[in-house]
Amino acid sequence: MHMADALLSPQVGVGMYAASVAAIAVATAKIKKDDFGESKVPLMAVSGAMVFAAQMINFTIPGTGSSGHIGGGILLAALLGPFAGLLALSAVLVIQCLVFADGGLLALGCNIFNMGVIPCLFIYPLLFRPILSPSPTAKRIWIGSTAGVVAALQLGAFGVVAETTASGVAALPFSAFVVLMQPIHLAIGVIEGIVTAAILNFVYAARPSILTSAAYGSGAPVLRGHAPDRGRAKSPKTVIIVFACIAVILGAAMSLFASANPDGLEWSMERVAGTTELETGESTVFSIVSGVQDRTAILPDYDFAKGDGTGTSAAGLIGAILVFAIAGAAGLVIRVYKKRRRKNIDAI
Repeated sequence: MHMADALLSPQVGVGMYAASVAAIAVATAKIKKDDFGESKVPLMAVSGAMVFAAQMINFTIPGTGSSGHIGGGILLAALLGPFAGLLALSAVLVIQCLVFADGGLLALGCNIFNMGVIPCLFIYPLLFRPILSPSPTAKRIWIGSTAGVVAALQLGAFGVVAETTASGVAALPFSAFVVLMQPIHLAIGVIEGIVTAAILNFVYAARPSILTSAAYGSGAPVLRGHAPDRGRAKSPKTVIIVFACIAVILGAAMSLFASANPDGLEWSMERVAGTTELETGESTVFSIVSGVQDRTAILPDYDFAKGDGTGTSAAGLIGAILVFAIAGAAGLVIRVYKKRRRKNIDAI
């Protein structure tokens, strides 16, 4: 569901940048105030890397000729909390855009909003977390994951249609575009919901406090009387190591077997406009952002310059490492800030 620049007018693109930057600023401010333990820094880094690698795996939607990949917003919010989840997913989308030319640079604000802000800041607190209350169980995780992911993808897909319509893209009229975008992303959402639930149930079985602290913070009243970790709970290092292994396997090996079918957005575009790629306007803005992206994208389309598919594994590993570094650095900076702030308060 990564939008290209051709789907947007400069006005809509800039407006969505403002909305996404504002959401990221709010998320950063919230994390600075709330509890953000040292254990969340490596989890933030490795879960972001895992989502990047997972997004490289397009799975076929049977009977449609389309494919989809996970968005990861609900998954990251459930693991890290909604605000840290948004930062981790934003790191994924920025790396995809700048290094791999996946999604347009002008459209980056839209992609962060549709795939990050909607699931992390709206669907997670309003739908996913209430389903898990008063404390998670395997059944609630399955229900919450499926319902949350489906709702997030439906709103995200509608956001793509609305932003394209607001941009005046005549080749994609609202009624024809929306009637294809919503059903195909419903199918994608069901599959992603199952994957999300399986991962979260593993985490809850291994280390229950990861999900409960992400949902309620430490010592939240709703968790009184509920043991954060059962007696045989595994070390958080176990979860981190498993996620790291998943990221490596997905990025280096499984990405080679991704479906070649167009994703849900491209599939919808092809049926409405007859093509998966529209031409950008003649605005100077398009020229500038295209030039910047051409210079930064060292592995366009997740491949070497010759484009014969031999660079897919390298792209998966490089991207996962970059996301790991950026998401981890963001978490570390916030952690250091909180420590210094606490020392200053204690010194007063």
